[in-house]
Amino acid sequence: MAETTTTAAAPRRMSKRLQSNLITYGIVVAFFVIMTALDAAGILTNSLAGQLVPICAYVCMAVSLNLVVGISGELSLGHAGFMSVGAFSGVVAFSVMGGIVGNGLLAYVLALIIAALIAAVAGFVIGIPVMRLRGDYLAIVTLAFGEIIKNILNNLYVGLDANGLHFSLTDAKSLGMQGGSLLINGPQGAAGITKMSTFAIGIVLVIVTVTVVLNLVNSRTGRAIMSVRDNRIAAESVGINVTKYRMIAFVVAAALAGAAGCFYAMGYSSIVP
Repeated sequence: MAETTTTAAAPRRMSKRLQSNLITYGIVVAFFVIMTALDAAGILTNSLAGQLVPICAYVCMAVSLNLVVGISGELSLGHAGFMSVGAFSGVVAFSVMGGIVGNGLLAYVLALIIAALIAAVAGFVIGIPVMRLRGDYLAIVTLAFGEIIKNILNNLYVGLDANGLHFSLTDAKSLGMQGGSLLINGPQGAAGITKMSTFAIGIVLVIVTVTVVLNLVNSRTGRAIMSVRDNRIAAESVGINVTKYRMIAFVVAAALAGAAGCFYAMGYSSIVP
C-alpha cells in the first residue's frame, strides 16, 4: 500500500514540476511574441527596441546569479567579473573564428561557447580559494576578484594579425604586430565589434540559461546543492562533499554569465571593462 502511494505521488511531483517549467518558458515566449508584435506595429520607441538585447543579457545574468545566491545560498559580489571575461573573450574568439568560418552565425555561436568555457575556467580558478569561505568573507573575496578582473582587462592588449593572436600587459606597441587589427586596447576596451546579437538570439539564450538552471536544480546535484544551503552540517554528516557541490554551482553560474557577457558585447560596436 505504501509503495503504491509513493509511486502515485512521483508522477504528481513530476507533473507539478513540468507545469512550473512550462509556465516559465511560456512567459519568455510570450514576452518575445509581444515585443516582436509591438515592434512590427511601430509602437516600440527606438530607445526601448535598442534595450531588448541588454534586457536579455541581464535576465541571463540574473538567472545565473540566482544559482549562486538563491539556490546555493552563497553571497557572491563578483559575478560581473565573469560577464566581463565572457564579453572580451567572446569578442576575441569571434574575430579569430571569423577568419576561419566567416563572420556569420556559426562564428557567433562558437564565440558564445568559447566565452562560456573561458568564464567557467575563471570561475573554477577563483572558486578554489573562494568556495572554502562563507558569509561575509566570501562576499569580500568575490568582490575583490571582480575588481582584479576589471583591472587586468584595463591593462590587457590583444591584437590579431597573420601570425595569430598577440597579448601584452604593457601597451599596444609591445604587441609587435605586423599589420592586423587591435582587438582589445587596454582601458579603451574593444572597438569595431561586429554587432551580431539580436532579440531573437537573446530569447534563445534566455531559454537555454533557464533550461540549464532548472535541470540542474531538479537533479540529484541540485538537491545536494540545496541541502548544503539549508544545513551544511547535516549535509556533511551524510557524506555530501560541500566544496564540490558549491563549486559546481559557482562554475555553472560563471559559464552562463560568460555567455551572457559575450551576447551583451556583440550587441554594441564598442565596450570597456
